[in-house]
Amino acid sequence: MTDVAWIGPLLAGARPRAIAALLRYFRDLDTAEEAFQDASLRALRTWPRNGPPRDPTAWLIFVGRNSAIDGVRRRSKDAPLPDERVLSDLDDAEDAMADRLDGADYRDDILRLLFICCHPDLPATQQIALALRIVSGLTVRQIARAFLVGESAMEQRITRAKAKIANAGVPFDAPGPVERSERFAAVAAMIYLVFNEGYSASGGDVAMRLPLCDEAIRLARLLLRLFPAEPEIMGLTALLLLQHARADARFDADGSVILLEDQDRATWNANDIAEGLALVDKAMRHRAPGPYQIQAAIAALHARAARAEDTDWPQIDLLYGALEAMQPSPVITLNRAVAVSKSRGPQAALDMIEPLAPKLSGYFHFFGVKGGLLMQLGRNEEARDAFCKAISLANSAAEAAHIRMHLDRLAAGASDTPVRRAPTPAS
Repeated sequence: MTDVAWIGPLLAGARPRAIAALLRYFRDLDTAEEAFQDASLRALRTWPRNGPPRDPTAWLIFVGRNSAIDGVRRRSKDAPLPDERVLSDLDDAEDAMADRLDGADYRDDILRLLFICCHPDLPATQQIALALRIVSGLTVRQIARAFLVGESAMEQRITRAKAKIANAGVPFDAPGPVERSERFAAVAAMIYLVFNEGYSASGGDVAMRLPLCDEAIRLARLLLRLFPAEPEIMGLTALLLLQHARADARFDADGSVILLEDQDRATWNANDIAEGLALVDKAMRHRAPGPYQIQAAIAALHARAARAEDTDWPQIDLLYGALEAMQPSPVITLNRAVAVSKSRGPQAALDMIEPLAPKLSGYFHFFGVKGGLLMQLGRNEEARDAFCKAISLANSAAEAAHIRMHLDRLAAGASDTPVRRAPTPAS
């Protein structure tokens, strides 16, 4: 087997559970990461020749564990190995490992690892960044983009988080029921960002990063099983399902972006939509609204519209207003401006986003939205400037190509370009 492209998805899919199991063995984040990397390198050497093992995750855990133990031996030849009771039994490396109960309250190593990364001794920003790096294996660049910060700043944030856990003696045992309740908000935020990283993929990255959406949904469902009466977790799960339902309609055969209003709604996943809508309705009955529920309600309005022109934009505007009050953010305001443009016209939307310019001066979608609004108003020279700025800030070739299409429309004299929303799950 000479084509090794198939190995990447296997390693990415196995990473969370393998890292979690290796962390149980060695109780050190750096050691767990290094062990997984060593196992991955071994896989790249042997899998192309022998084919993938029957259980890639168990193989990586077993090989990573042995590699880390060998490293301990090399570093301290005369020192005894850790007591075998500190390490899990070799049986953990077998296929059944993935399905074993992890203590009395856990059925999934990954969620246990999330709770460790989201420990309250860490600031919230470090919790989420660390979980994205350790659990999901995102690069520092990808995480920095999700946070709208520089790579060096994000690298320092992750390094500080690891050092804090190592130096503070953060326990690696699963937290009890009270701690779980206190920590679920940080875990929910991490799941939300993991989904966004997969959802925002475009072009050739879609096939590789779309599994992040599936992983986020799986984790959200697991979180909902742990907190079955929590409406915000219902809202989070509904939000992810409703957005992921459109996966097959969001790009054409060439990988170009298809805007929501132009998507073939017959290709939306009816099962995901039905599950998501049921969760939205169930959450709303609790009468305890939160940010995830509001975003899910916005996604539900899009899902319920049989045609783009049936979308209830005034209601979406109101929901975004409520979201702004709960979670003030320039990106949320930018998304609200799109709803305003549909219900109150492009000038009202442009007036809303102009004050956002200083905060979103490096944000691709700000200039894409601004260009679209200016184009609708017939201010074509200003629109061209905004679109050129957007292209300079594009995160992918697909994003740049989408904006060039608008420039082509300007050259042809068109002025009715649809406005592109910023890439939040509620959009």
